[in-house]
Amino acid sequence: MVSIGYTMMTEQAGPRELVSHVVAAERAGFDFSVISDHSFPWLDSQGHAPYAWSVLGAAAQATSRIPLMTFVTCPTFRYHPAVIAQKAATMQLLCEGRFRLGLGSGENLNEHIVGTGWPAAHVRLEMLEEAVGLIRELLDGGYVSHHGTYFDVENAKIWDLPPTPPPIGIAVSGERSCEVAGRLADVLVAVDPDESLLRAFVAHGGGGKPSVGQLPVCYDPDRDTAVDRAHAQFRWSLGGWEVNAELPGPAGFARATAHTRPEDVAEVIPCGDDVQAFVEAVRAYVDAGFTEVALVQIGGDRQQPFLDWAETKLLPGLRDL
Repeated sequence: MVSIGYTMMTEQAGPRELVSHVVAAERAGFDFSVISDHSFPWLDSQGHAPYAWSVLGAAAQATSRIPLMTFVTCPTFRYHPAVIAQKAATMQLLCEGRFRLGLGSGENLNEHIVGTGWPAAHVRLEMLEEAVGLIRELLDGGYVSHHGTYFDVENAKIWDLPPTPPPIGIAVSGERSCEVAGRLADVLVAVDPDESLLRAFVAHGGGGKPSVGQLPVCYDPDRDTAVDRAHAQFRWSLGGWEVNAELPGPAGFARATAHTRPEDVAEVIPCGDDVQAFVEAVRAYVDAGFTEVALVQIGGDRQQPFLDWAETKLLPGLRDL
C-alpha cells in the first residue's frame, strides 16, 4: 500500500503554524511528513520562508509518531555539508529515529543569497555527490578531514550521534541525477510521476529502495475558489525543474508565469472536493512505481479544513489504492 504524506510548505505559512499543521496531520492519520527548505517563496503571494530546521526541531517535540523529512535541503551553498551532518544527527536524536534527510542540488531561488554564483547543473551534481560522501562519513562517527574539489573539512566530529544514521534521500529530475541517487541514496525523491526516473534509479543501484513523490492539491468546497488559489500561489510549478532551478527570485517566477491561466493550473493540480479526482492524481505516482506520495495543500490558511476533510474523506479514499 502506498504511504500518504503531508507537506509542511514553508513558503506559505509561518513557523508556529507549520508546527500546528503537522501535529494535526499526525492526528488525521497521515503516514509521514516532509518539509521544504527555502530562503524565499516561489511567489510573493505565498509570503513566507521560515527556517525549516528550527521548525523541524519544534515538530519533533510536538509529535510522537509521524516521520519527518527534508524535501529537500541543498547541502552545497547556504549550508556546508559538515553543518548538514550535525543538523541531521541532532534531528534523528530528537525524533527518536523518525527523521530522513532529503537532499538535492539546489535552486537559485534559495542559494543565491550567499553570493557564490550559480554554476551549471552538472557542477551542482558534482558538488552534491561530494557533499553526500562527507555527510555519510561524519554520520559514521570519528574525526573527519577532507580536502576535495569543492569542500574542505578540517578535523570535524559529530559528538551527539544517533544509534542509526538517518536515511538519505536524493532528489532526481534526469538521468545523471538518477545515477547519483542510485549509487548514493537510500531513498529517491521526485516531484513528477515519471516512471523513467524510477527505471534509471533502479538501473544505477536503487532497486528495492523507497521512492517519495510530491503532489500539489488544492482542496476547497468551492472548486472555483480552489482553482483561483492554486493559480495565485502555485502556477510556478508548471514551469518544470529545468527552468525552476535557474530563476533567482519571486519576480522571475511571476514574469515566467504571467501568461499561465487558471484553467492551465486546474489541468495539472486537482482542485475542489472531488475525492476521486485527488485519488486519480495520486494513482499516477502509484502506477509509475512510487512507494510514497506527499501531498501539498495549497494555501497556508487553508490547512485545517484540508486536514479535516482528508481525515474523513480523502485518506479513506486513498487507502483503496
